[in-house]
Amino acid sequence: MSEAIRLLDAEGIEALSMRSLGTRLGAGATSLYRHVANKDELIELVVDEIYGEMGVPGADDPAGWRAGVAACAHSLRAMVLRHPWIASVLGQVGLAYLGPNLIRQSERMLALFQAAGFDPGEADQAMNTLIAYVIGMTTSEAAYLSMVARSGQSEQAWAESLRPAAEQAVRDHPRLRDGYAARQSEDPQQIREENFSYGVERILDGLDTRLGPTTPAAR
Repeated sequence: MSEAIRLLDAEGIEALSMRSLGTRLGAGATSLYRHVANKDELIELVVDEIYGEMGVPGADDPAGWRAGVAACAHSLRAMVLRHPWIASVLGQVGLAYLGPNLIRQSERMLALFQAAGFDPGEADQAMNTLIAYVIGMTTSEAAYLSMVARSGQSEQAWAESLRPAAEQAVRDHPRLRDGYAARQSEDPQQIREENFSYGVERILDGLDTRLGPTTPAAR
């Protein structure tokens, strides 16, 4: 799986085929079919392998559930941004959720939510809500960063090159104009990180209310 990941990271999902991977491994495509049925199965195995990179804290301290869940969200985002091609296949890997790494990580995340006081059913819903937010945000973020990379510029330089067009576009829209003016001198990477963190914290705020004021973990 490691060679497939290196190929995907270097050349993207379009470059992956049984033939191209076989070439990198010094073997024919036919020999790979002894181990995986087809390209779709290969992608599912690679996705599960990458999920093994995600960090999920232990659920030893119920009062620390928010910090633990936030750490999961940030680790999942970092995982996707390290392997931006993965964003394009997450909706296509029908059986990846049965992979050993994803099952193990899901079990550990559910432990965090259940330690906080969520019953098993709502813990699963809470976990899925958080993951949906992270995947939605990072899919757009990964696409944006891929576009910046293709430009051959740094993110800061690319943003500055767009400034005249952006200022012209929002000129007649005062709310957008004021918001853009307030942040145009900031580091775009910092803005992305702050925007992501804001969403995570608001999701956790909402989940916190579900626990009720008398729950120790919610205090």
